[in-house]
Amino acid sequence: MPLPPLPEPGSAWARFVGLCRGSITTGLFFSTLIMANVAQTLSLVARPFSGRGFRKINRFMANCWWGACTLYAKHINGSQVQFSGDVVPEEENAVVILNHQQMADIPVLFNLAWAKKRLGDMKWYVKDIIKYFPGVGWGLLFLDSLFIKRDWTTDRKKIHRTFETLLKYRMPFWVINFAEGTRVKPEKITRSQAFAKKIGLKPLQHVLIPRTKGFVVTIESLRERAEAVYDVTIAYVDGVPTLWQWIKGYVHKTHLHVRRFAMEELPQESEALARWITDRFEEKDRLLEHFYTHGAFPSSLCPADEKAD
Repeated sequence: MPLPPLPEPGSAWARFVGLCRGSITTGLFFSTLIMANVAQTLSLVARPFSGRGFRKINRFMANCWWGACTLYAKHINGSQVQFSGDVVPEEENAVVILNHQQMADIPVLFNLAWAKKRLGDMKWYVKDIIKYFPGVGWGLLFLDSLFIKRDWTTDRKKIHRTFETLLKYRMPFWVINFAEGTRVKPEKITRSQAFAKKIGLKPLQHVLIPRTKGFVVTIESLRERAEAVYDVTIAYVDGVPTLWQWIKGYVHKTHLHVRRFAMEELPQESEALARWITDRFEEKDRLLEHFYTHGAFPSSLCPADEKAD
């Protein structure tokens, strides 16, 4: 079963300090995010003259805001992310697949993107309704993110249009895919295990059977421009934190394991690609089982441990 939620501090004073810190941080960052939305709206003036220039402006603003979030978590809240696995190069176009436990997974991933100079270049698969929310939703609209309705006929067309835009303007990218499609919870694990048995797959204990269609069309669309797939596994230590707990500074150490697969290593056929990503999540399940048992990822698969820069 997945790791239980992170408990609140036992001390009333620690909870009070966390509440004050979280409230001040949320107010500060949300207000600056709304200001960024205004600046993004003004950037539309540049769009008719230079689609690439318009996207560079928004890439810069995303890099600044997400970078500020990353530096705040590290230097003010003391949140450290321990990297292990393959050392991936800087400024490489990639498709990133990862397990999804809570919204705190997102700022954890920021650390890797910051270290590899791809923070402002992240393109997210997100639920369609998110685009109507001021702040993050409006911001992602300007970043060529992929808003999904879970209607494959409609979603496939949207995905193709988004990737055509990336290729047209030759923009750098990390395409982020939480392939499970939802956050992991015990009841979802149970349903996923039943589904796995029904279709002849191995039932998993810590992750869900991935949704494969989005991944397959992503690889088919970006194979010529993406240099690799990064298989990222996130593991927490004392429990899975909410985003609010992350903001309050309750998370002091997180582990992030990366495997890099060169694009030419991936299979060509759609069915084989679907099986490939399913294999990756079976491997994630084994990695997390080892982590929860021993407190670290297997050393045989972790040749290059380092902290986030």
